[in-house]
Amino acid sequence: MLIRLVQPAELPYLQEIEVASGEPFRDIGMPEIADDDPMSLEALAEHEVWVAVGEQGVPLAFIAVGDVDGAKHVHQVSVHPSHARQGIGAALIEHVKRGGHAVTLTTFRDVPWNAPYYERLGFRPVTETSPGLAAIMREEASRGLDPAARVAMVLLPAQERT
Repeated sequence: MLIRLVQPAELPYLQEIEVASGEPFRDIGMPEIADDDPMSLEALAEHEVWVAVGEQGVPLAFIAVGDVDGAKHVHQVSVHPSHARQGIGAALIEHVKRGGHAVTLTTFRDVPWNAPYYERLGFRPVTETSPGLAAIMREEASRGLDPAARVAMVLLPAQERT
């Protein structure tokens, strides 16, 4: 598996990956998440997007990040279900954290492949929400995501972990 920057022509395919990766939410009683629109092509183009590609050179997964309050913020990470549970999402996060900076994200607190998964990767709930993370969580709430079901998390660089 190779991780590289996305090519502009691949952006529509990333939307397909995001839609497919949302389907498991339907199985846990969250059809509104499964039915949510993927990131727009414009939003994808505005972010730093890395793809994991397979032997055929086709993206299997992606991670879209941007800078929020001095950290790399994961706006979206999606793995096509046909390649789930193979460590691809973890590899994408590992790739992003290599810059030696904190990595943040917001996610569902109790969905097994969300906060519990990120905790296994070393993320911890944020104790004080920075202005940028607070704005992201307000925007999520404005789209109907229950703030009580969400959590902001951070993965600190190795030298800052205690």
